[in-house]
Amino acid sequence: QVRMVESGGGLVQAGGSLRLSCVASGRTFNTYSMAWFRQAPGEEREFVAAISWTGGTTHYADSVTGRFTISRENAMNTYLHLQMNSLKPEDTAVYYCAAEPRGINYYNYRGTLEYRYWGQGTQVTVSS
Repeated sequence: QVRMVESGGGLVQAGGSLRLSCVASGRTFNTYSMAWFRQAPGEEREFVAAISWTGGTTHYADSVTGRFTISRENAMNTYLHLQMNSLKPEDTAVYYCAAEPRGINYYNYRGTLEYRYWGQGTQVTVSS
């Protein structure tokens, strides 16, 4: 059974930090490309960051470059992390982890329709 469970969300003041995690199990996620997306109220889900299965390649949305860092741990389960620093009110959203079996160079990693598996999301709220 595939499970992707996010954690680490919460309420933080602008300028603060949060670390999101996602535990993926039920598939060989160690060989999957993975990503973080977010969705604010009334908005479409948008790409935040993506990482190759080795962790050697990462991509970021312009809006988070220099503030967010994506990383992963490949073990019996796969752990995906998103370190978020210098948070802004506009970062407020539900954050989702996603996984795709194709190599990160072989699909449009920014596209929500490109990912096969999704978590249920974790709320991040940044107050001004």
